[in-house]
Amino acid sequence: MFHTAIQALKYNKLKTFLIYLSLTFSIASIFLISSIAHGIIGMYSTMLQNDGNIIVTQKKIADTFFSNVDIHLLDAINKLDNVSSASGMILGASPVASLPIVAIYGVTQNRFKNYKLLKDHYPALGEALVGASIYQKLQDKKSIQIANKTFKISGVFTSDIGFENGGIVLNIKDAGTIFNKSASILLINTKLNADIQTIIKNIKKLDANIDVKSTQNFVKNYNQFKIIETSAHVISLLAFIMGLISVVSIMSITVHQRQNEFGIKRALGISMQKVIFSLLSESLLLAFVSFFSAALLAQTLLSIIKEIPQLQGYVNGSISLELFLWIFLTSLAMTLLGSILPAFKAAKTDPILLIQGNFS
Repeated sequence: MFHTAIQALKYNKLKTFLIYLSLTFSIASIFLISSIAHGIIGMYSTMLQNDGNIIVTQKKIADTFFSNVDIHLLDAINKLDNVSSASGMILGASPVASLPIVAIYGVTQNRFKNYKLLKDHYPALGEALVGASIYQKLQDKKSIQIANKTFKISGVFTSDIGFENGGIVLNIKDAGTIFNKSASILLINTKLNADIQTIIKNIKKLDANIDVKSTQNFVKNYNQFKIIETSAHVISLLAFIMGLISVVSIMSITVHQRQNEFGIKRALGISMQKVIFSLLSESLLLAFVSFFSAALLAQTLLSIIKEIPQLQGYVNGSISLELFLWIFLTSLAMTLLGSILPAFKAAKTDPILLIQGNFS
């Protein structure tokens, strides 16, 4: 049956090519949108989870960039049972040199170890540690201006997290002066097998204006992540619908042009189910070829996007096995839904009408 389907696809080369293109670009769009969205979420999640099991933010804030937590809470948190370390971090953004926006990270001393030095040393007060992708674009390699302050460049670092690699690291005191806050978040590492919920309760008792969650729970319920995921799903749905419409349209034209063929098959006693199956077999073959072409295209584009200097490493995505399988099933559904209506219409029409060319 699939041999017959291959022959039919070869016979209708133009229609086959049009469906192939439509499916490939629709599926590639879904790959790109989904993987980039997951990549952004994954980078930010990894950055937070690198430093601990518990995160402290200001209560009732929409985003961590607006959070302001008293940095002095670290002293009390470090004294709690089963806390192994605690660090503070300010999250901000500012124009830097010719770059319109750059992520700024103000961190406590114990967080410097997270940034792998490529040259020189970690920053003292009045100094800045620059991400590798930012450093390449700077004309002045010795100093850098952030807001209205000038900092000496202490060194260059690299990070696997695109957000950090495209950012600048300051001492938290310097960042606090720029952004007028004490800390955006506090990150707490607990000892092995510690009761995280008990530690969370104890931290909450320290200040009525803070919100304390496990990092895993925070990431799962973070509003900005939900917005990104929802947006990605909506755009992917639009790409799915566009691909579906294209397949329905082109398959309808293909069926119309092959009406004599289907009429003769029906007149020869070939069942309606076999006619439908032959058309769906053609569509499934196209879906398989288009899917793997789209996956290769998407992976190539993701590799190119990752290296674009203007994006500073902020846009990064990868195709996970889960995403691969989900889009594979989506592709099959798109193709089958787009083909089944024309196939049923051709199979149910009277053979005499098909042979006479009266199929509509």
